[in-house]
Amino acid sequence: MHDLDHRLLSALRDCGSDTRVAAAARALSWAGEHGALWIAAGLAGAAVDHGRRGAWLRGTALTAAAHLASMGVKRVVRRPRPGDTGVQPLVRTAGRHSFPSSHATSAAAATVAYGALSPVGARVVPPLAAAMCVSRMVVGVHYPSDVAAGAALGALTARVGSAWMNGSRTHG
Repeated sequence: MHDLDHRLLSALRDCGSDTRVAAAARALSWAGEHGALWIAAGLAGAAVDHGRRGAWLRGTALTAAAHLASMGVKRVVRRPRPGDTGVQPLVRTAGRHSFPSSHATSAAAATVAYGALSPVGARVVPPLAAAMCVSRMVVGVHYPSDVAAGAALGALTARVGSAWMNGSRTHG
């Protein structure tokens, strides 16, 4: 897996040699820092969808919680970023550790949470989230396994919290 991780990263990082691709990947990386794009999207949903404001706010909280969970996992795993192995990154990062990708975690959590709340979210968020995930490899700061693990963590977090997000109460 390690060799495959490096080969896939190298192929995606090479896409960043195109200045337009690099600019788009940098913009996505910047917008996703600390889950900012996804948190802003959730707050916007809460502002415009008055009938489901609470669900949007809880979905936003789930997205933020997923992001925080990924940061906790990073502190435990402590996998060095690809730049430490010779890959020249196109962006600076907030931290030194790469597993899991926090950008992918918050993107996947937003995909699950916001997709369940809005038909527009179900159409718009997944391709944007996928582009953000790919951007992290194009800019050379995550291995594919970092992104896959982050996406799984984010989707799981949002799925586990979906009953709470939708206001369901568990009795027992």
